[in-house]
Amino acid sequence: MSRVAKRPLDLPAGVSLQVSGQEITVKGPKGAITMRCPEAVEVSVDGNVASVAPAANAENSALAGTIRSVLGNHVHGVSQGFERGLELVGVGYRAQAQGKVLNLSLGFSHPIAFEVPEGITIETPTQTEIVVKGHDCQQVGQVAANIRSFRPPEPYKGKGVKYKGERILRKEAKKK
Repeated sequence: MSRVAKRPLDLPAGVSLQVSGQEITVKGPKGAITMRCPEAVEVSVDGNVASVAPAANAENSALAGTIRSVLGNHVHGVSQGFERGLELVGVGYRAQAQGKVLNLSLGFSHPIAFEVPEGITIETPTQTEIVVKGHDCQQVGQVAANIRSFRPPEPYKGKGVKYKGERILRKEAKKK
């Protein structure tokens, strides 16, 4: 069996995990997430501990480990939440959050108005920083990737939208 699937999943206070057939619902103070579990994996809850096991044969142990990791992300998300930081590098590159719209000036001839999806909050502590927060790990990463895709960092000057802490490999300019 997978080493990840063998580890029990402890549920913190305020988080509940309900299994009904193949539907798993995780509820917490930050929100609720529902996912569909494959039939090859069995999830059981005993008090504040959830356990995942492959159904019939050992071929499903890798899938059981994956489901346990996804459930762990859901539990972490509804209890503490996830966040992803972005930095804007470049002269005149700015971001401003206004309600459910993120306004970006990224050196184009027009500003970009990015509609924030449901379940995600975006903050701009400074004009060159963006913080994407939410309870679903996959959705937070996808929204951050969508914002980054408007102007990915280029290798010559490093201008663009990059993840916080990301190192851009720089190229040398053309020589004469």
